[in-house]
Amino acid sequence: MSADFIWNVRVYYEDTDAGGIVYYANYLKFFERARTEWLRALHVNQHDLLAEHDAMFVVKSVSADYHAPAKLDDELKLTVSIEKIGRASIVFHQEAWRGETLLNTARVKVGCVDSALRPRAVPAIVADKMRHTTKD
Repeated sequence: MSADFIWNVRVYYEDTDAGGIVYYANYLKFFERARTEWLRALHVNQHDLLAEHDAMFVVKSVSADYHAPAKLDDELKLTVSIEKIGRASIVFHQEAWRGETLLNTARVKVGCVDSALRPRAVPAIVADKMRHTTKD
């Protein structure tokens, strides 16, 4: 499980369906939280990013594969890895694990936009922090 960032989350009742299995769409929420915590770990404050650089991140596309179910009370490890940093976008590879069992993999493309939702370059200071954390 090689990753640029790992974040743990517990599965709560609200995350599950009637059968006690994590509802499929909730993996997207888990992955979003992991990316947000990764930005915090890089000392990138999203409010400051918008106020100082007129930049924010939006999800452009997601593809996900479900390998095994997570259940109520499971502790999950969520990974964040950068596949590619472009001028105005970032492609992430994310995984959800329970112990040694891979539960979900996702490829998430995030765009950088200004407050009018027009594409803009990822601010250099942020891109540099992101590149610094990736493994070569």
